[in-house]
Amino acid sequence: MALNHLSLLRPLLCQPLLRHVRSPLTSCISSRPFLGPDNIQHPASAAVCIRLYATKKAKAKAKGQSAKVNINSALVEDIISLDEVKEDMTAVLDSLKDDFTRNLSIRTSPGALDHIVVTTQDGKFPLKQLGQISMKSPQLIMVNMSSFPEATAAATRALRESGMNLNPEVDGMIIKVPVPKVTREHRENLAKVAKQLSNKAKDSVRRVRSNAVTQVKKAKEGHSEDTIRLVEKQIQQMADSTATDIDKQLAAKTKELLG
Repeated sequence: MALNHLSLLRPLLCQPLLRHVRSPLTSCISSRPFLGPDNIQHPASAAVCIRLYATKKAKAKAKGQSAKVNINSALVEDIISLDEVKEDMTAVLDSLKDDFTRNLSIRTSPGALDHIVVTTQDGKFPLKQLGQISMKSPQLIMVNMSSFPEATAAATRALRESGMNLNPEVDGMIIKVPVPKVTREHRENLAKVAKQLSNKAKDSVRRVRSNAVTQVKKAKEGHSEDTIRLVEKQIQQMADSTATDIDKQLAAKTKELLG
C-alpha cells in the first residue's frame, strides 16, 4: 500500500525539479488526471516533455536579423579611416545619380548636352564651355559656336557619337540638334543603359570595399583578431548598404523610363 502511494507522489515531487532544469526550448504537456485505487481523482501522473525545434522560416529570419556592427570610427583610426571609406562609397552613388540625371532622361533640356565632351587639337572640353546651348523649341536644341568656331566640326562629331541618338546639322556657326522622338524602343534602350551603369557602380563599390579590407588586413599586428573582424564586418555592411541604395536608384530610374 505504501508503495502505491509513493508511486502516486513521485510525479508531484518531480514537477518542481522539471521546472528548474527544463530547457527554454522544451515544453512539458501534462497527461489527463486519473483515478487511483481509492477512486479519487489525482493530479497528472506524468509530464510529457517535447523539444521545440526552430523552423526553417524562423532560422532564416534570425539569420537576416544578425547583429549589426556600429564601430566608432575614431577608435580604429590607426587601422583605417572608416569615414573615408564611407565617402568613397557615397561618391560612387552620387556619380550614378548624376549619370542618371544627365544621360538617361526622356525630358529633353539644354542641360541634357552639358556632359558631352568635345575633343579638339587643344584638348578635351565640355560642350557647354565651347558653345552656348539653348532650346529653340521643344523639338530643337541649338548650339551657338561663335565663340569657338574652329571647334564646330569636333562638337558636331561629339554630338553624333554621344550615344543619345542625335543627328546634328551645321548651319554656319550654329549646330541644330533635332530632339529625337521618344519611342518605346528608345525607352527600353535607356533602361538597359541604366542597368549597365548601376552594375558598374556596384563594381566600383566592391573595389572600394576590397581595397579597404586589404588595408585592414595589413594592420593586423598590434590588434586583436576580434577587432580586425569587426572592422571588416563594418566595411561589408557599408558596401551592402550602398549596393541597396544603388538598386533603389535603378528601380526608380527604370520606372521613370518605362512608365
